[in-house]
Amino acid sequence: MLGFVARRLLYLVPVLLAVSLLTFLIASLLPGDLAYTILGDQATPEKVAALGEIYTEDAYFRDPFNEVTGLKAIQHIFGDMYVRLDEPVFTIIETIEQDHGAMLIWDFDFRIKTLKPELKRRIHGASHIRFAADGRVHYHRDYWDAAGELYEQLPLVGGLMRFLKKRAG
Repeated sequence: MLGFVARRLLYLVPVLLAVSLLTFLIASLLPGDLAYTILGDQATPEKVAALGEIYTEDAYFRDPFNEVTGLKAIQHIFGDMYVRLDEPVFTIIETIEQDHGAMLIWDFDFRIKTLKPELKRRIHGASHIRFAADGRVHYHRDYWDAAGELYEQLPLVGGLMRFLKKRAG
């Protein structure tokens, strides 16, 4: 039993190292989603500035690569998405509303400009949204599987991630 636990802990070290390294390297590739409905296919400074109409000044945003507070930081994340990605399209599959919040289930289709731009990619995820008293978003958290839906698709790293996943399972 002790040997089993030791092996599992040993496998944990490269997994944590790989995930930490990948998170650092890819952190600026994929920001959030709700803003797409306002920004449309092409972000402009005016459209990114319009995020103030749906987010409060002190709004909180978190996804697997970002954790920020404040409208300006959120505007930077969403604006950067259009610099790094081609054809980013969010499709809202389901919306669940309750009291002062909502859960959005979505698919995000995109192409990474610098990594096989001909390859269309998809991430399936969910957003937990909470609204302020004025109806604007003050909390936005995205949930999606960065390891399975992104890291495993990358060259070199993908093979390592699939190997580690197989060995740990």
